[in-house]
Parts: sequence; C-alpha cells; structure tokens
Amino acid sequence: MLKKEFKRKDVERMRNLIKGKSGESSELQIGYNTKKESHKEGDIWEENGKKWTIKDGIKQTYTKLDEIKKEAILPLFCPSCKSLMKKRNDSKMYKIHKMCFDCVIEMENKLKIEGKYKEYEQNILINNAKDMVEDFETYLLEALNTSNNQYVSEHGEVERWKGGVNKEKLEKEIKEAVSDFKEKLNTPQK
Repeated sequence: MLKKEFKRKDVERMRNLIKGKSGESSELQIGYNTKKESHKEGDIWEENGKKWTIKDGIKQTYTKLDEIKKEAILPLFCPSCKSLMKKRNDSKMYKIHKMCFDCVIEMENKLKIEGKYKEYEQNILINNAKDMVEDFETYLLEALNTSNNQYVSEHGEVERWKGGVNKEKLEKEIKEAVSDFKEKLNTPQK
C-alpha cells in the first residue's frame, strides 16, 4: 500500500520520462510568452529604462560617457598606420589629429609639398584663438555673475562696498567684443 497518492503532474512526469521526453513540462501552464530579443556585438538597446550594449560577448550597461571614453583613451595601435603608439609625442598628437606622431609628420610634409601647409597652420592658429576667446568669455561672464558686495582687506577685515556695475550692459559689451573678435578671425588675412 502506498503512503502517498500520486498527483496528476507526477503521472505526467513519469509518462514523459518513459517516452523519452524528459525536458517536456508535466503541467499545463497558463500565461504569456516573453518576446526574446537577440542582440549582436555592438548593438545598443533600451531595457527597463536603461541602455545596454554587448562588448566582447558580455552584456554591459551603456552610458553617455562611453563615446567620450573612446575619444580620450589612447589606442594601442595608430588608426592610420597600425603601428604601436608608444613614442613620447604619440598621445599628444592623437588627442589633436587622431593619429600617431609619425603620421602627423608625414601628413604635414605632404601639405608642405602640395603648398597647403600655410593654410593648415593658419587654421590651427585660428581655431586655437577661437577656443581661447570662448574660454575668456566664459571666465568674464562667470566673474560678472559672482557676488561682489563684500571684500576682505589685507588686514582680514570684511569691507562692504556699495554701488556696483550694470551687469546687463557689461555682459552685452563682452558678448559684442567676443563676436567682433571671432568675426575678425573668420575674415581672410592678407
């Protein structure tokens, strides 16, 4: 006499084992099937409000900074000539030109031979000047918007000054001067 009564799922499980269908379900399941998405290397997708990607066969989260990391990290090999980037100036040249120092020298040499080096050099100087002007504009606008109603003297005393400057007028003048300077940079030099 059996101490335990067999349930329907136990009988189904035995039938499946006897028939050689060991992986089949022994119960009736009710529900829905989830849609399976297959992703390949490098795909980017969103799941539950989070971005994912596959790198080297591993599922990883994808952040906004991933593109910036690619730009900032020095690769092992030069993208242009495929040589090892281990020389002293390679990292500096990669940040500017996205190639190794030797490739930059070759490129500049070709430009000199073609007679385009002066224009190339001028463009580099103009772009550097534009960046410096933008940095200076940001500095001036931040300094203008900082609180300047009290100062500490050389003796350590806090002095409260009255008056001030017309911030709107000064901000307008700064922006006009910067735009005039940028316009002068964009006009061709004779």
